[in-house]
Amino acid sequence: MGTLKTQAPFLALVLTWIFAAWGYLFYQHHVMASQPMSSLWMPPSEPMAWGFIDFFLVYFMWAVMMAAMMLPTAIPMLLAFARVCRQQSKASFRLTGIFTSAYLAIWLLFSNVLTLLQWQLHGLAWLSPMMENQNSIFAAGIFTVAGFYQFMPIKNACLSHCQSPMGFLLNEWQDGHTGAFNMGLKHGVNCLGCCWAQMLIMFAVGVMNLLGMTLITLLMILEKSRLLGFRFIHQAAGVAFLGWGALLLMA
Repeated sequence: MGTLKTQAPFLALVLTWIFAAWGYLFYQHHVMASQPMSSLWMPPSEPMAWGFIDFFLVYFMWAVMMAAMMLPTAIPMLLAFARVCRQQSKASFRLTGIFTSAYLAIWLLFSNVLTLLQWQLHGLAWLSPMMENQNSIFAAGIFTVAGFYQFMPIKNACLSHCQSPMGFLLNEWQDGHTGAFNMGLKHGVNCLGCCWAQMLIMFAVGVMNLLGMTLITLLMILEKSRLLGFRFIHQAAGVAFLGWGALLLMA
């Protein structure tokens, strides 16, 4: 009970970030669904027509999406880090904030990659102005890549780090603010190595597909769970992705 009380302020802050991020995504989805296309901002279909504001808006969308989808999966690691800091009589709230910021920084950097990829996909007309997929072969390719990646050794190695917060902290612990930042970066890299291919699926199902975001987030949470019933869920997901890709090719 005492542990829960000491972790409650930080957990409340993280949950606030998560709900705010999801709230923004729901709001954007509602705007896109309820307003006429003539009144909406949409990414230009010609790559050379993109200006700073277009890149910024697409990047901001992806950055918020990364926070909304990845922070829930990182909560066990964040709480474990806060618990170790408290046991060592360190500034738990401050150091955990640094750790979390470094973790998110990796996903915010990856948002740049997703932004540039979306820029090119609009130029190829593989994404519609409403950011929906228009090329079934491309979508099938994404699901196939994501499916095969579920069985790759690097996926399993990164996933094992994410599944064992205390093991990660014991092996990688560094003291001080710099140590917290370095550990946050390393956890972010492991998390990216575990989940990057699943994020690409958003290009296949529609960038602003809320159901897709929710299901992928749930899958990542279950993958990182240590519950015995979810031990092989990443392999089951791999089979499902490959099957979905095959169906798209045959359609």
